[in-house]
Amino acid sequence: MSKHNESLSEVHQSVKTENKTGWRKLLAFVGPAYLVSVGYMDPGNWATDIAGGSQFGYRLIWILLMSNLIALLLQSLSARLGIVRGLDLAQASRSAYPKLINFPLYILAQIAIVACDLAEIIGMAIGLQLLFGLPLSWGISITILDTFLLLFLLNKGMRMMEVFIVSMVFIVGISFLTEMFIVKPDISELMTGFQPSFLSGNALYIAIGIIGATVMPHNLYLHSSLVQTRKIERTKKGIREALKYNLIDTTVALNLAFFVNAAILILAATAFYKNGLYEVAEIQDAHKLLEGIFGSLAPTLFAIALIASGQSSTITGTLAGQIVMEGHLNLRIEPWLRRLITRLLAIIPALFTILYFGEGALGELLVLSQVVLSLQLGFAIIPLIHFNSDKTLMNEYAIKTWVKVLAWLSTLIIVGLNVKLVFEEVIAWINTSTSIWWIYVFIIPMIIMIIALLLYVFLAPLIKKDGPFIAAVPHGSALEIGALNDVNYSRIGITVDFSKNDRNTIRHALMQGGKLATYYLIHIVETAGAQYHGKTVLDHETLIDADNLKKYQENLQALGYLVEAQIGYGNPANAIAETVKSQSLDLLVMGAHGHKGISDLIFGTTVGTVRHNVNIPVLIIK
Repeated sequence: MSKHNESLSEVHQSVKTENKTGWRKLLAFVGPAYLVSVGYMDPGNWATDIAGGSQFGYRLIWILLMSNLIALLLQSLSARLGIVRGLDLAQASRSAYPKLINFPLYILAQIAIVACDLAEIIGMAIGLQLLFGLPLSWGISITILDTFLLLFLLNKGMRMMEVFIVSMVFIVGISFLTEMFIVKPDISELMTGFQPSFLSGNALYIAIGIIGATVMPHNLYLHSSLVQTRKIERTKKGIREALKYNLIDTTVALNLAFFVNAAILILAATAFYKNGLYEVAEIQDAHKLLEGIFGSLAPTLFAIALIASGQSSTITGTLAGQIVMEGHLNLRIEPWLRRLITRLLAIIPALFTILYFGEGALGELLVLSQVVLSLQLGFAIIPLIHFNSDKTLMNEYAIKTWVKVLAWLSTLIIVGLNVKLVFEEVIAWINTSTSIWWIYVFIIPMIIMIIALLLYVFLAPLIKKDGPFIAAVPHGSALEIGALNDVNYSRIGITVDFSKNDRNTIRHALMQGGKLATYYLIHIVETAGAQYHGKTVLDHETLIDADNLKKYQENLQALGYLVEAQIGYGNPANAIAETVKSQSLDLLVMGAHGHKGISDLIFGTTVGTVRHNVNIPVLIIK
């Protein structure tokens, strides 16, 4: 598997685990599950936990515990898939299902990730407003900067990203731990909440919301990819050790997430339910009431934790967007652009809601995002169980029968409850809308198609007649190389920018064709005048560049090489590609820019764009 095709290729196998023992070995594997765990304490969870605690006290804590146990099972299956097969869930789905099925799977996964991202953006904007008085539209707009933060963290390596996320989780945990001391819950009453009880009406509705907000599909895609950032020994012992240590990592991280969620529900139950405040519907309401009951410290910690939760969750949600795009479609674009698109797809509906419906409608948008999210769960869980159950693909690491039973039972609970939630929402729309034609024309047919797709995803591996559920290698099969003929380049282009890198670029180019080839020195004038006037520009920089290019040409001609000078104008990538085509070049040699981080974002796009705009070999020299 080439570096370019690996899941999250920027950080694939970037953390070494070999030659370590004991605690050092365990610590080398700690990290992926903590990135996943932030999705279990995002603003969507806050909304359902606050509603459950304020309306029903401690009664729904057992629902939180059950959701966490189901999540622990599914996340461990996700990690197992990534470790054993070296594929993330999206890549495995692309390998296993036909394109006709795989494309809608991608669309649904992307919609779910945008829905998740939408909840995180709204939560962070609310946190900024509560803490600094910033308008929600400004707070939502600021979240676009997460794109650059993520680019910076990825360039610093996976460990730096994990440190950042764990720091955010730590802030959330400390904030709620402190608030627990402030509100002083009744421990005896609290323990009764762990006893399962019959739920109906609004309690059942909120319970479904808690489950839907806890078990999220993007975390399954994310976890199966993040475990591959660890470089392990591909032996039986190495794989078993990786499975063991990742299970420890997952268990600890998700239990910490459970305690944070439980703390939010306990806080709402103690602060609001105990004081007769049963209708705390929004995060802002909880903040105001905390200040009225406990003073300024509790709401301040509440807002800080909300910002930390939103910040960390948006980063992991954007990573999941990258994974599903690359995995399902094998589509790769510039990392910064990919993350920017994912973020904009979430920011635009949030801003539209504020501008058109007002800030008060964001709470409803947050609930809608959880409803949309629930639709995708089955399309992630069902393939995940199929992949982990297939002995042909997983060999001795296929899950045991009792694990399969628990996994399918969990799937039945989650899909069944979420289908009920969606059904109730549609009925509510029909009963409350003045014009319902759009529900029958668009919504119901869409739901029918989604159910049909879900049935196919479930049944296809079971009724497949040609043997086990075989997944092709995601990048194609190796070709027979056979006899190789010499490749002679006769027209070679060399891009120059009159920097210290030119000597090395020219030297490598001359090695490709010797003195039998014709060389074309290419330089692009990028001044503002060149952008607008093209070849007719005669500014100072153009004249100097032409003179420098002529010196290169004369120098190489004196050494016995055939050299032509070519000056282009305007956009470098387009001008270079145009020169390649007009001169019928058969090889292009370019110097790499060598930029990193933000500089790469600003300066480093020419080489990549040229490679996509020409159909000849491109040799990149550092």
